[in-house]
Amino acid sequence: MKILIIGSGGREYAIGWKLALSEIPTKLYFAPGNGGTPYYGENVPIKANEIKALARFAEEKKIDLTIVGPEEPLVLGIVDTFRKRKLAIFGPDRYCATLEGSKIFAKSFMDRHKIPTAGHWVFEASEKEKLISFLKTSTFPIVLKADGLAAGKGVIIPQNLEEALNAVQLYFDQKSFGNAGDKVVVEEFMDGEEATVFVLTDGTTYRVFPAAQDHKRIGDGDTGKNTGGMGAYAPAPVCTPEIMKIVDDTIIKPTLDGLRSENHPYTGILYVGLMITDDGPKVVEYNVRFGDPECQVEMMLLETDLLKLMEEVADGKLKSEIQFRNGFASVVVAAAKGYPDAYEKGKEITFTSKDNPDKRIFHAGTKLAGGKVVSDGGRVLGIVGFGDTLEKSLERAYQHIKTVSFDGMIYRKDIGKKGIEALERNSK
Repeated sequence: MKILIIGSGGREYAIGWKLALSEIPTKLYFAPGNGGTPYYGENVPIKANEIKALARFAEEKKIDLTIVGPEEPLVLGIVDTFRKRKLAIFGPDRYCATLEGSKIFAKSFMDRHKIPTAGHWVFEASEKEKLISFLKTSTFPIVLKADGLAAGKGVIIPQNLEEALNAVQLYFDQKSFGNAGDKVVVEEFMDGEEATVFVLTDGTTYRVFPAAQDHKRIGDGDTGKNTGGMGAYAPAPVCTPEIMKIVDDTIIKPTLDGLRSENHPYTGILYVGLMITDDGPKVVEYNVRFGDPECQVEMMLLETDLLKLMEEVADGKLKSEIQFRNGFASVVVAAAKGYPDAYEKGKEITFTSKDNPDKRIFHAGTKLAGGKVVSDGGRVLGIVGFGDTLEKSLERAYQHIKTVSFDGMIYRKDIGKKGIEALERNSK
């Protein structure tokens, strides 16, 4: 089978790695791919948001299945374009992708279908003074979110009025998030622990991956700026079987039923970002694709043939069960100095150890230059460990990260700490 994977991050590398293990012979193309993806297939110099060029390539190469990694092409309607051309594609249509493309749309959808989430208010740039007045009477902390796509960085959680007013300037005056911040959603702060659940679905039938927990802040102890994710692990012990039953009944089923009722059955991977509160699990956000780096640990755990699952979803006939390795997987992200602000590129990466079934390196922000692998993004590599315990998986990831290096490499030293604490609580 000829497979086109759209994207260039650790998520797309992980998907490619897993598809290369399929029992079905494959020829993989990555558009545009990264410095590691040529190991599994061929990089194609087409950007992820160049929809027409991607469709032409799929037609010319007679691609059997296209898999969309990042959110931007989904929000731009790549699935609708491919389907009109009778090209098989894995992902949700433009309407469903708006769950990620617009926080306002997602909140309205949850209101319509009585899906638990934080209370919220919407303000446009023209209502700046109204927003300021609202914040002056608000209880802190409070959550501000850019309505549109902001590469995972459009969320600010002010702890006081001064921080909130600075945030308003970032959105409306400094345009720090571009047009994505022209409208802002203000939410009640939800106290609890975050987790992520991935749902594989053809619109009716669905399968649930083990819950994961991401680490968004750049610094240890969840300090510093928000990033695209500095590490993750799965399964996340905070999502007990009891919690997962509630998530299934009050969030997953109503979401899929709601989209079907609006004549847009969801196909692909639905990312449900959760806050586990004292009042039960609530939705923080929807994403319409695998998270990165969470995808890397999910692929490390998945035993079922990924290509078979994705084919069934694209055909609208998901029938295979889904199996995972018994144990835990953890990923630690090696990032470039300066990330998530301006960061350095072009640093040569050295690798001094080989991967094995329990320790792997997934390329993200890398490229090939002069026969060498160099850094080419903020999040450069994902180093993944597997173990029969969470501690063992973390130990292997941190062992393996010592076998890679590049100038200015940074990473968090406390990935998985909350998971270990949750396991201790659950055992009492």
